[in-house]
Amino acid sequence: MPSLSPADLIDQAHQRSAAFGLRENDQPDLSIPLRGELRDALDENRFLFQHAAPVMETLYEQIVNTHSMVLLTSARGMVLHSLGDTDFLDKASRVALTTGADWSEQSKGTNAVGTALSEQEALTVHGSQHYLNATKFLTCSCAPIFDPYGQVIGALDVSGDQRSFHQHTLALVRMSAQMIENHMFADIFPKAIRIHFHTRSEFLGTLVEGIVVFSPEGRFISANRSAQFQIGLPFSALKAHTFSSLFGIPITSLIELFSGAVPTPKQLVLHNGVTVWCRATLKSPVTWAAGGGESAAASVVEEAPPRPAPPRRRHMSTLQYLDTGDPQLASVIHKLRMVAGKDIPVMILGETGTGKDLLAQAIHGDSPRAGQPFVPVNCASIPETLIESELFGYEEGAFTGARKKGAVGKILQANGGTLFLDEIGDMPRHLQARLLRVLQERRVSPLGAGKEVDVDIAVVCATHKNLKDMIARGDFREDLYYRLNGLVVRLPALRERTDFELVVRKILKSLCENGQNVGLSPEVLDLFKRYHWPGNFRQLHNLLRTAVVMVGCSGSIEVAHLPDDFLEELQLTPPSHPMPMPAGAQSLPPLVTLPTTPAEMQAAGQADGLSLQDVTLTAMAQMLRLHKGNVSAAAKALGVSRNTIYRKKDLLPPDVLRD
Repeated sequence: MPSLSPADLIDQAHQRSAAFGLRENDQPDLSIPLRGELRDALDENRFLFQHAAPVMETLYEQIVNTHSMVLLTSARGMVLHSLGDTDFLDKASRVALTTGADWSEQSKGTNAVGTALSEQEALTVHGSQHYLNATKFLTCSCAPIFDPYGQVIGALDVSGDQRSFHQHTLALVRMSAQMIENHMFADIFPKAIRIHFHTRSEFLGTLVEGIVVFSPEGRFISANRSAQFQIGLPFSALKAHTFSSLFGIPITSLIELFSGAVPTPKQLVLHNGVTVWCRATLKSPVTWAAGGGESAAASVVEEAPPRPAPPRRRHMSTLQYLDTGDPQLASVIHKLRMVAGKDIPVMILGETGTGKDLLAQAIHGDSPRAGQPFVPVNCASIPETLIESELFGYEEGAFTGARKKGAVGKILQANGGTLFLDEIGDMPRHLQARLLRVLQERRVSPLGAGKEVDVDIAVVCATHKNLKDMIARGDFREDLYYRLNGLVVRLPALRERTDFELVVRKILKSLCENGQNVGLSPEVLDLFKRYHWPGNFRQLHNLLRTAVVMVGCSGSIEVAHLPDDFLEELQLTPPSHPMPMPAGAQSLPPLVTLPTTPAEMQAAGQADGLSLQDVTLTAMAQMLRLHKGNVSAAAKALGVSRNTIYRKKDLLPPDVLRD
């Protein structure tokens, strides 16, 4: 399908802007997120930022004194970092062209950042092409940035006064975005083989070289945009290929070609008949260091990586350790002890961060299989193209580039022990039938094998998803569900636990070493009890870990040791029970609060005979009326993101939103 013209892209963006409920005379949303939200966004985009920042400096040097600025945004359009001319920054701030601001189309209408992210194409939005009248003094050129897995990770933008428009700006932005992408390729895939290629040898090592990445066995992993163009296949089609199918020789031949002391570029022929010059980077994990030097041509490093130190023995691997007095958890542990050693599959339900992986280890640790392997498989973190071979293994010659001796899959690795299938709801549907057969027959057939192998495993699975809803949508097999749910247990969320103080003390004890004795002040404990803990134990553990470092070798965690974003969120969170705020802390309770837990929402709905959605919409509508339709102010008072309200926009009364 041919690409749309720039004019057509702008026209489509205007249609989307109108559909979002924006009007050309609207004033731009000038609100910026709380410091904690911005810090979270920067943490989430740290990999992007560290590779983009030096490129932004170089780009700014080329446009300095042109009444312009350079911006880096997240994939959702939040400005993460900016550099600009002083005389332009004041103008930019009037339309929230500043760090932390949201420049998605939903917030600002047609603009280079939001539209480039929506279309996943580089483009310029000049002057009157902007949707909002307030932003029509701008000229902006933006290119989306793709991560090494082919997903949009952010955007790079140059914005300035429309009178300073230059036709070459977009080309500069495109090249800078591609430079960021290539830098990311050089700092990821530690066990992978990178092929750098181009039809002309003098272009190796330049911005236009193609980069394609393969596993040591020759399976395709990734390719930059230049590689996709030269090979003539999009990222989605390349996933089905191997090194051999693209370059016509086995991966072992490539290693031999580049095994010299100072290997020089070699010529290879692509599957489409085009001859290219190549150099290969073949490094073991021991020498692949971010930021380390790399020779112009690759070297093959033969030394094996050092053996990792054995993990410390943790008492957490028993059910007794996890039993800290909460009645809900005690009931779960009682049920698990009753089925221990009975070969009954266990399904663990619970929110993210509630400790499903620890419970799975404890189930194994208290079973007759404790001395055998415990093999975890996170179905959400393994690429769909690799999960089959990861689970079932493969024989020599099963596919081009496979290891000479094949590979043992996770199921066979767990033979005699326990297989833990974490995030089972993310298992591709076409593999669910194979897994069901293994569980029914206790036999597994590796890829390419002509025979089946007996396997003896206990199965524990976990998910935060509603599998019954997935079954109704056709995303999860009903027969597999009933094979896995021999005993279903639900881990309570942290906010529902009655043993909170004991849990905190246990985590602190695990974090304190070398004689440390860190306590918790009563004020901090009160704050913890009134917080909602959306991240559950994972969030609590990370917060305490940072606080322990700040306290030092001994002492007590005080309010001053807690991160600002936690305190800011706490001010917007309704207390779980009446409790005075500690001295020095400011309270800003919302006038209307959204019910946050399933129990709260159910209670609110039952009280008024409303559905859960009705309760949520009523709270949103009341708060929007109080703030005269200002979505940002209403969202802040409710303690939710603006996107939460925008997603419900079509369901809200039209009179509550500002024109």
